[in-house]
Amino acid sequence: LLSEIEAVARRTRISVEAPVRPSLGRRPAQLGLTPREIEVLELVAAGRTNRQIGDELFDRKDGGVHVSNILRKLGVASRVDAAAVAQRLAAD
Repeated sequence: LLSEIEAVARRTRISVEAPVRPSLGRRPAQLGLTPREIEVLELVAAGRTNRQIGDELFDRKDGGVHVSNILRKLGVASRVDAAAVAQRLAAD
């Protein structure tokens, strides 16, 4: 089964590797993000859910609040868009 999954992943160019948390440094501060929001954005880009973010950093309910603030500040509509911004910033 594993070899079949890997073959499909190769054909479709989909990675089966776990997402890596990008290091954004201070760049997002230029976008008006707080240091905590930078941490949360890194976790969003690594594919973490709001619950996982909350468990890792603080109270579970706060994860969604921070993600909502990040989406608003970045002017994006989804977590995927925010993750794309984070990946571009990490690549620069």
